[in-house]
Amino acid sequence: MKIEAFQPGTFRQQFQYLSFAPVEINGQWTWDSPEIHQLLAEANRHLGELNGLSLIVPDVDRFIQMHVVKEAQTSSRIEGTQTEMEEALEDDPNEIDPEKRDDWQEVRNYVAAMNGALADLERLPLSNRLLCEAHARLLDGVRGEVKTPGEFRRSQNWIGGATLADAVFIPPHHEEVPHLMGDLEAFWHNETVFVPELIRIAISHYQFETIHPFLDGNGRIGRLLIALYLVSKGLLHRPCLYVSDHLERNRAAYYDALTAVRTRGDLAGWVKFFLVAINETAKKGVRTFQAIHKLREQTASQIQTLGRRAANAARVVDSLYLRPITSSGSLAARLDLSQATSDRILTDLQQLGIVAEMTGQRRNRVFYFREYYHLFLS
Repeated sequence: MKIEAFQPGTFRQQFQYLSFAPVEINGQWTWDSPEIHQLLAEANRHLGELNGLSLIVPDVDRFIQMHVVKEAQTSSRIEGTQTEMEEALEDDPNEIDPEKRDDWQEVRNYVAAMNGALADLERLPLSNRLLCEAHARLLDGVRGEVKTPGEFRRSQNWIGGATLADAVFIPPHHEEVPHLMGDLEAFWHNETVFVPELIRIAISHYQFETIHPFLDGNGRIGRLLIALYLVSKGLLHRPCLYVSDHLERNRAAYYDALTAVRTRGDLAGWVKFFLVAINETAKKGVRTFQAIHKLREQTASQIQTLGRRAANAARVVDSLYLRPITSSGSLAARLDLSQATSDRILTDLQQLGIVAEMTGQRRNRVFYFREYYHLFLS
């Protein structure tokens, strides 16, 4: 199949509506576009650089978890949740405004789905089974829990509009879903064709979102699929690239590019958009890792000025790389410190400019690892 000559599928008459039946994608893909060749080369180069950094940064997994939380927050935000980053980092639901608790739980579920799926990759290949297990975690105990978590849909869904009658897009009939998802899974593992991995996942993401195999959570699982694919194929040894931030910032263009494939067969446009997203996200990831490395050296040097308190201060900072927002009480409990010691260290770190207080209160104060935290907001 040629990307520039792509024929996306046909509309099929159902009871009182037309559903879209996409063509199967498991096969050889070619293209003539010099722009795709160039974008692919650039994306592979920057992805390789990011992967290399992830292999040499000490204790990289603690920073990866911040990437996971950021991905969860932004991917969920695309779907309309209003959870902010500082809320997404909170483990205790009692600390979340009751009006925001449902949104917070959806973000926490995404974190659990991501971490669970990455762990599953150690015992399972990338597969529909793995995606279904991630989907079950994603919808556990939240608003979509009645929409068959962990199972492909057995009824028609739609995108946009209040009903099928005014829907913007109607995915394939539910009876077609198992076959189409089987074709998609076969494409991931087809070793008889030569298709670069970034082209495969670009086409796969489009196909997944077009099939819309679940009743709810398709956008989040479809974006999770990108990270899982890159790890499963060895392009990344650690899950350190998440494109949701780029997609959220370019949300209209993201949806337009997917729609243009279905309506005009513009798969080339989608592939270019996707490769730009990978390229920009990888470059940003490289800058983040470089900034973390510089910050670690700078912070370690500052801590040495604390003399006898330096050892405990180093323990506190290490914990802040995992949870950069904390109160003195929760920090003391987490590190088995006395309250007085925790207070003293946070005061020291505040005076050094390493942490800052967020609330402006005299009591129940909350501190954050300012420069590190801001790396995941920009």
